[in-house]
Amino acid sequence: MTDPLTEVVSLLQPGVRVTKVVGGAGRWGVRRAETGEPSYCIVLDGRCRLAIEGSPELVLEPGDFVLIPATWNFAMSSMQAPEPGDFDMPPVAQGPGEFRLGQTDGAPDVRFIIGHCVFASPDAALLVSLLPRFVHVRGEPRLATLAQLVGDESRARRPAREVVMARLLEVLLIEALRATSNAAPAPGLVRALADTRLAQALRQMHATPARAWTMAELAQEAALSRSAFFERFSRAVGKAPMEYLLAWRMALATDLLRRGACSIAEVAQRVGYSSASTFSVAFARHVGVPPARYVREAA
Repeated sequence: MTDPLTEVVSLLQPGVRVTKVVGGAGRWGVRRAETGEPSYCIVLDGRCRLAIEGSPELVLEPGDFVLIPATWNFAMSSMQAPEPGDFDMPPVAQGPGEFRLGQTDGAPDVRFIIGHCVFASPDAALLVSLLPRFVHVRGEPRLATLAQLVGDESRARRPAREVVMARLLEVLLIEALRATSNAAPAPGLVRALADTRLAQALRQMHATPARAWTMAELAQEAALSRSAFFERFSRAVGKAPMEYLLAWRMALATDLLRRGACSIAEVAQRVGYSSASTFSVAFARHVGVPPARYVREAA
């Protein structure tokens, strides 16, 4: 059976832009504006605060992992309340891939690995919209190991470095998203997959996107009434079932078109449209340009 989570992460084509080990002591604070790029952080030891715009502040502890698939405005700071000017102080380099915030002498109060990534897919926004706004996982040592491996590989100059980092990052993202299903994830694909009934419908959508799915058929896959399925799916995913199906079909279509895997007519058929013209109208409405123009620009 198709695994929707693996499909989404693979299509995103994640890669590592930079990873570093950061220590903080005394009062310190850093802010990041919305970039649309993914970021992750895992606390090695000590504690710090994380404030993501629109969400309650978190106190991060050793072993805590945070993934933000598309970076929103957020701030990290010391447990000791920082002054406004502390946010203007840049980190101080202390060695290859290592930086310090706040007091630069003495032992740090907190240490964490932070990674800034990139999703190589030109249509990452389509796929990221299927994921939770952010993920917070506590007590998963596998994530710490994976983050350390990504960091070590990024600082090394071994053969096939980029390929290894990309594969490690794929595993890291899947592990993080999979682990959060044990908690109370934000609306998105992960939360829906934690619901066994919704997961069955989602796997069927991903396995046979070309099928002319109806709400009744999807509800039947989930063993729910149409109204119960619609409400439960919309609450878990943050999108109505048919809206999600459209987003997934368009994500597949853009990938096929970009790779030149088949003609526009064949793409239309593979993602559930009876004709190329019907597909072209839907594609232009969802992506912003007709498929023929999309192919030219991708080339």
